[in-house]
Amino acid sequence: MSDHDGPRVVTENLYAVLTTPAVERDEMMKSLPDHLEYQVSLEERGIMFAAGPLFDQDGAPPRAGLIIIRANSFAEAQTIADADPMHERGLRTYTLDKWQINEGGFTLKVQFAKYTAALD
Repeated sequence: MSDHDGPRVVTENLYAVLTTPAVERDEMMKSLPDHLEYQVSLEERGIMFAAGPLFDQDGAPPRAGLIIIRANSFAEAQTIADADPMHERGLRTYTLDKWQINEGGFTLKVQFAKYTAALD
């Protein structure tokens, strides 16, 4: 049996940064513009895979955030996470895990005439 006879698995190693508030929301929100600017810079440099807030079912403000980044090691991922203004300033703390993607997928639909893009 050759390597091509069975299912082929493509793995991608990414890093998951689960970030949680360390101070009151009002204090943290003062640094939101700097945090978002940093996030955009990660996206533009191809480091960020995805990011966003995590909500409970009750609709309250986000309880945490999840940032998925590309890095070559835990040390590199930690350097990236540490440089986030929210973490640098002690406004949020985080945990870091390596995430190995084995299954799943997505479809991207772009409609040029409508200037829309949808991710399914």
